[in-house]
Amino acid sequence: MSAITVQPRVGVLSLARDYISLLKLRIVALLDATAIGVMFPAAHGHPRLETILAVLVGGTLAAGGAHAINCWFDRDIDAEMTRTRTRPIPGGRIPAWHALAIGIAFNAIAFAVLWAWANVLAAMLALAGTLIYIFVYTIWLKRSTPQNIVIGGAAGAVPPLVGWAAVTGRLDLTALALFGVIFFWTPPHFWALAQVIKADYARARIPMLPVVAGEGPAKRLSVVYAVLTLAVSVVPFFTGFAGAIYLAGAIVLGLGLVTICVLDLRGRRWTRRLFTYSIVYVALLFGLFAVSPFLS
Repeated sequence: MSAITVQPRVGVLSLARDYISLLKLRIVALLDATAIGVMFPAAHGHPRLETILAVLVGGTLAAGGAHAINCWFDRDIDAEMTRTRTRPIPGGRIPAWHALAIGIAFNAIAFAVLWAWANVLAAMLALAGTLIYIFVYTIWLKRSTPQNIVIGGAAGAVPPLVGWAAVTGRLDLTALALFGVIFFWTPPHFWALAQVIKADYARARIPMLPVVAGEGPAKRLSVVYAVLTLAVSVVPFFTGFAGAIYLAGAIVLGLGLVTICVLDLRGRRWTRRLFTYSIVYVALLFGLFAVSPFLS
């Protein structure tokens, strides 16, 4: 009599963790911080609690849903990369279509939440961020050009626009400058990671700049984008939405980013530090901007 293979039972908590992992909540938390951080200066100190909750819930669902759709589409390359091959879809623990369904449903709910408790502009911007991330970055650019993260990085720069629009109902120079901070910050941040896991991207045939052009060009361009990040980060002071303390903090943090990028030109020693500092940079900059109305 042939032996019967018994599949191990998956615990409810383990399965729940797998589904939650599709949302990439650590990234979502940083995106939410940039969205909520701009709301206090936009409201000159006190945005409505209802609006904050709408942006938090709507932003989490929109970004998490976009990540779930990304996991669905990228399941083939995730299976080839050491860093991602144990994710629930390539690991066979979740059907791929579940991620697609979750992503679509979450974005539909996010749109409804933002429209109902913020405004239609905030809802449309959040949806635009998802569409850019999925169709422009994930489906089109990621596998076709080394400029993928430069252009596709616009998706990650949308949350500050959502937070600003939720409070003011419009966009202005300050909001666009905050968009620019994330847009210009993204290449140094992501190319640092791409250098660390370059072999993974090469194995999956993803044309990240450090893989296609080498680490030297990526490092040099990172310096350029770091300088641009510093330049746009000081705009809120000149538009009157942040005071001298924010200006000083933005300059110090920006110089730190530029300095680490320059130090990274000398070799791989500073690459991991650049990746880590870039995360700290965004958290501190938008945190400082959030409290700037109370420091004036």
